[in-house]
Amino acid sequence: MHANIVVLPGDGIGPEIVSATLPVLEALAARHGHTFAFEEHDIGGIAIDRHGEPLPAATLAAAQKADAVLLGAVGGPKWSDPNAKVRPEQGLLAIRKGLGLFANLRPVRPHPAALGASPIKSELLEGVDIVVVRELTGGIYFGDKTRSATDATDLCRYTVAEIERVVRSAAALARSRRGHLTSVDKANVLETSRLWRDVTARVMREEFPDVAVEHQLVDSMAMHLLSRPRAYDVIVTENMFGDILTDEASMLAGSLGLLASASLGDGKVGIYEPIHGSAPDIAGKGIANPYATILSAAMLLRHSLGLETEAAGIEAAVSAALDAKVFTADLAAPGQAVTTVQAAQAVIERLA
Repeated sequence: MHANIVVLPGDGIGPEIVSATLPVLEALAARHGHTFAFEEHDIGGIAIDRHGEPLPAATLAAAQKADAVLLGAVGGPKWSDPNAKVRPEQGLLAIRKGLGLFANLRPVRPHPAALGASPIKSELLEGVDIVVVRELTGGIYFGDKTRSATDATDLCRYTVAEIERVVRSAAALARSRRGHLTSVDKANVLETSRLWRDVTARVMREEFPDVAVEHQLVDSMAMHLLSRPRAYDVIVTENMFGDILTDEASMLAGSLGLLASASLGDGKVGIYEPIHGSAPDIAGKGIANPYATILSAAMLLRHSLGLETEAAGIEAAVSAALDAKVFTADLAAPGQAVTTVQAAQAVIERLA
């Protein structure tokens, strides 16, 4: 197979983790007879510096023509003024919208070798295997906004169609896994959540009667996610709730540096990125954890390119590296950490 992959290193540790991941993809391609062409573009803060905007037209155009997009991270203190009219995060929201990516998949499967890095008791983490599906292009992040000297507003809006499509994606995923879907809302307070619950119940009743569904309020879900994480299979929720819950869920895995994500729509092209941020405090030191980016590349192979065997091969290689305790600083005991490049090389050495 030949595939064109747009690479968006972004800001902070983004260039380091992406540059460590590309050799993994190249090594895998060589083993399986594929060719991957990488085309690099700017997004986020670096795009503001170079082009005056967080998502240059050339970046979006390249992404729209690509087979898939691999992204590092955006943002940093240089561009962090919340009152700035142009911010790095606007580029991320705009490219998701521009590609029609409405479902963000975030798997959480704690690795046995890394359980000690989690603040959660190990006995609660054994056997945890969750996928959170976050609606990505609606809700309060995209609603109308106002600001005056005395007040500010952010409109949270959802349509029936927006809810239906993300629930269908999550339910289909649950059907292929353990057959259980948890829908998270705040239906006791918010009108958008009452719509969310009604639409979810109808879609599940009419289209997925074989998938068990439960409804959870977001505040109780935040508690149950840490106290009984084994109870969950696929979790689906709206944009802001998903943003918060998935960062909370990262504590189950022990480090943000282990969690990948895929942003998908109706087509094949998707954006694949680690869920962590740009970590400006360690940028340029060569110590960032590349595993989440490498695992995101595995999701790219699976969802955009249809290469399941190759995706599973990368995941197995990362798992083997963790079994061997090839840990970066976020996971390692003092004095035992490897570098970003060394961790990626350990994955390459373990590719089947």
